[in-house]
Amino acid sequence: MTTAARDGIAVITIDNPPVNALGPTSIAPLLEALGAAQRDASVTAIVLHGANGTFSGGADMKGFGVTPPPRPNTRDFIEGLEASAKPIVAALEGNVLGGGLEVALGCDYRVAAPSARMAFPEIKRGLLPGAGGTQRAPRLIGIKESLAMILSGDPVDAKRAKAIGLVDELAEGDVVEAAIAFARTLAGKPRRRISDTNATPDDAALDEARRRAQPAERGGLAEQRAIDCVADATTVPFAEGLVRERDRFVELLGSEQSKARLHIFFAEREAAKPPEGAPPPSHAVRTATIVGSGTMGGGIAMACANAGIAVTVVDLKPELLERARGIMSGNYAATVKKGRLTEAEMNARLGRISYATSLDAAADVDLAIEAVFEEMDIKKDVFRQLDRIAKPGTLLASNTSTLDIDAIAAVTSRPQDVVGLHFFSPANVMRLLEIVRGSRSSPETIARALAFAKQIGKVGVVAGNCDGFIGNRMLHQYFREAAFLMEEGAPPQQIDRVIKNFGFAMGPFATGDLAGLDVGWRIRKGRNAIAPPVGRYSRVADVLCEMGRFGQKTGAGYYRYEPGDRTPIPDPVVDEITERVAREDGITRRTVSDNEILKRCLYPLVNEAAKELDEGIASRPGDIDVVWIYGYGFPVWRGGPLRWADSIGIATIVDDMREFERAHGSNWTPAPLLVELAETGGTFGTWKARSKAHA
Repeated sequence: MTTAARDGIAVITIDNPPVNALGPTSIAPLLEALGAAQRDASVTAIVLHGANGTFSGGADMKGFGVTPPPRPNTRDFIEGLEASAKPIVAALEGNVLGGGLEVALGCDYRVAAPSARMAFPEIKRGLLPGAGGTQRAPRLIGIKESLAMILSGDPVDAKRAKAIGLVDELAEGDVVEAAIAFARTLAGKPRRRISDTNATPDDAALDEARRRAQPAERGGLAEQRAIDCVADATTVPFAEGLVRERDRFVELLGSEQSKARLHIFFAEREAAKPPEGAPPPSHAVRTATIVGSGTMGGGIAMACANAGIAVTVVDLKPELLERARGIMSGNYAATVKKGRLTEAEMNARLGRISYATSLDAAADVDLAIEAVFEEMDIKKDVFRQLDRIAKPGTLLASNTSTLDIDAIAAVTSRPQDVVGLHFFSPANVMRLLEIVRGSRSSPETIARALAFAKQIGKVGVVAGNCDGFIGNRMLHQYFREAAFLMEEGAPPQQIDRVIKNFGFAMGPFATGDLAGLDVGWRIRKGRNAIAPPVGRYSRVADVLCEMGRFGQKTGAGYYRYEPGDRTPIPDPVVDEITERVAREDGITRRTVSDNEILKRCLYPLVNEAAKELDEGIASRPGDIDVVWIYGYGFPVWRGGPLRWADSIGIATIVDDMREFERAHGSNWTPAPLLVELAETGGTFGTWKARSKAHA
């Protein structure tokens, strides 16, 4: 914290790097400075701003869940601001998030730099604004706009904030100077406290919010409580509204949903840390080449262009490049039509994408990403050429989802520069980027890959090199059991319903139809040609593919689909095929309970994850949870498969697996780590702490 006097204006600075977090050690001196400004007769008004180009990233989350909560806290600071006899102007720039925005609302006026981004991100942690945000925002910007900000957690820029009344003025130059000039006009004027005003009722906005919100039992507890708080702003006195807000905040803080979301928040932070000892990248990626113009190549190119990277898409066939150009242009145009992008922004992004029919386009780039057909020989050929063409130091990456990164790197003279960058489709939308570490990938290469993930707005997670890496290796177990359950008597719609009720957007069979059954079929045929499957193997998917039933794109897969409609319709043909295959393979069909379906689909995820931790494929349980939240749609309010396993109890899972092992064989043998945790009363959370202690 620093304080300066400027011709009767006291300038108080929030100075707690890196994000000016609000906690006891940063708030105490701010309250002292506020008191000093009150006592100084020469001070007529106060300006509050943040050091180093950011106002405040919000409350220090290290204090969350501590009983009693550490003092002074954000609420204490806001009470101090409102108790001031002199007007206060907040000078906003950079991030103004959560508690930081609530502090700004505790001031009389707000002047914002064009760079300012304001948000209430608490909903993404399973919480709600707990320092008066649900009471002050409706009084300032109305019920509808308050609900939009609080329930989405997304930021608004300074221009939008001015339009909705969240800020009073936009600064053309230095925001502090603009705030000082504004403060000088307030000398002798009475305070303008938001808490002294009334919120205008808007039942229509509240009803619409309740209609759109998730039910409390399906992860929407924070949404429901936040709507209740905003509604209170129009029906109860301000002081009572604060009490109710605090009570609900405390309720949410103790809820499993919030604990799960906070787990993912901190796990995401851990996953982003570069390898110990790796130097930071000397510069961000400025230029990139994408080899392959298919769905993945085009999506990756858009992700790069969206981040300001000049990118060249390479394909040997000009007609394929033209097709890719048309698809990308169409995608951007659709985004413009939805109002999420301006035409100027679309043109700028399209202008960053160029096209070439020769790999010579990779000669002088920072990053080359191979996104060709998922066959080893094709990928090796691309990397041989990249090794010859690309300049020294170019990051060479494969977008493979399953193949051996070491085998790919081995055909180059620089395996230390080779890494897997497994994007998820659509690559310009999905947030996960699985960074696959080869045995010879250097720490610098991994650090550069993590920095690139952040640069393009992805959540990067480092995985070891194995078949399927972290996510797809687990996914194989999930789909396998779903197929077995179908053969044993559970129809696809029952299995999908159980998984959807658990919190996934869709079940395994609807997912397969959406992705295309031919993709997995091609991979299975390749694997089976090398090594025939050992043990039980479900043939249903292969039979469907042999019939040309590839899912939505052919109008039939596990379900059938009407033209132009993606609604899955149960198909008796699939039932007949399943019954015939089961009969031929000697499988006795029966009625399968929903409870068995849930356990048999999800426990294999936990078991395979335990093996990955033991083998070092995943470094932390949190990494696995992050992969499954952002890449596979595991419900975030359950915290990922391992956080969920801890909530069930590892011993319970192992006991159930022993029963399944007796009925279904060695696929159900619990992993050694799982047995160890069960026998010692441990959890994946404690394993994480223990592994750190031994590091």
